[in-house]
Amino acid sequence: MTTLPIEPAPAAPADARPTPVRRRRLTLSGVNIGDRLYQVVLTGLALTPPLLLLTLLAELAVSAWPAIKRFGLSFLWTSVWDPVAGVFGAAPMIFGTLASSLLALLIAVPLALGVAIYLTEFAPKWLRQPIAFLVEMLAAIPSVVYGLWGIFVLIPFLRAYVVPPLRAALGWLPFFSGVFYGNSLLAGGIILAIMIIPYISAVSREVLLAVPASQREAALGMGATRWEAVRTAVVPYGRTGLVGAVILGLGRALGETMAVTMVIGNRHDIGLSVLQPAYTMAAAIANEFSEATTNLYLSALFEVGLILFVITVVVNALARLLIWRVARGTAVGSRAL
Repeated sequence: MTTLPIEPAPAAPADARPTPVRRRRLTLSGVNIGDRLYQVVLTGLALTPPLLLLTLLAELAVSAWPAIKRFGLSFLWTSVWDPVAGVFGAAPMIFGTLASSLLALLIAVPLALGVAIYLTEFAPKWLRQPIAFLVEMLAAIPSVVYGLWGIFVLIPFLRAYVVPPLRAALGWLPFFSGVFYGNSLLAGGIILAIMIIPYISAVSREVLLAVPASQREAALGMGATRWEAVRTAVVPYGRTGLVGAVILGLGRALGETMAVTMVIGNRHDIGLSVLQPAYTMAAAIANEFSEATTNLYLSALFEVGLILFVITVVVNALARLLIWRVARGTAVGSRAL
């Protein structure tokens, strides 16, 4: 039996080097230090806004404590605001803030929802981006510019073309009684409506885009027109998110300061007529903070700010919860502009 010779394995080239050993990562208790540091930094950044919110709330509460201790809960429903006598009540400011914001919603909600429905359901693709861009550009205009426009354009227009026929037709109602001088709750509500339209419209578009296509297809398959499909299938499906968008616009309107201050009249009084001047909490802080000469006066303004802060945070939190409820599990943000 012939045995075949076994050839030795070829020698490795002289320049060949052994595979380098993978560097060991610097670890601490089995966890990579870079990952741990990255996690700590991100956690700190994420906790910064809530800490700032709590710090702001604490500062407002501490500064407002003398007024809270002096006037108690009666501060919320007392109408007297007399810095000379040291008597303060925020009822007219609270009323003016809520009234102007609700009036703004009455004007802005139909317009904003109409824009959102048109852009998501009816507008051709080439027209959607330009219209959405122009509507959202309203949010980029400074509020002081809105105030100037309200003084020189809106108020003269209301005085000449809107209020006379409105009083002629509805003057018997308490909401349109009294003499119209220009600066009024109506002017403030219209300015606020223009300012919150882009917010309500943008969020409503996101909510409508989150509605599954099967909802539309089912309605159309049953013989509904496009408008009937929107009215019976799309809007009811996203009702919760649309309500959240409206409440988010309300939260934006509650905190607006400069534009409203310039056109609302700033009169510390409660009246049912939208043609009469009014006052808001934000306008009171902006107008009187530099004039507060006593500690109690300053503390009363801080309490007004605390009330406004609490109302705004609660309204915005409620709006976010409603929006998250309808958009849960969908990539709404990826389809937004």
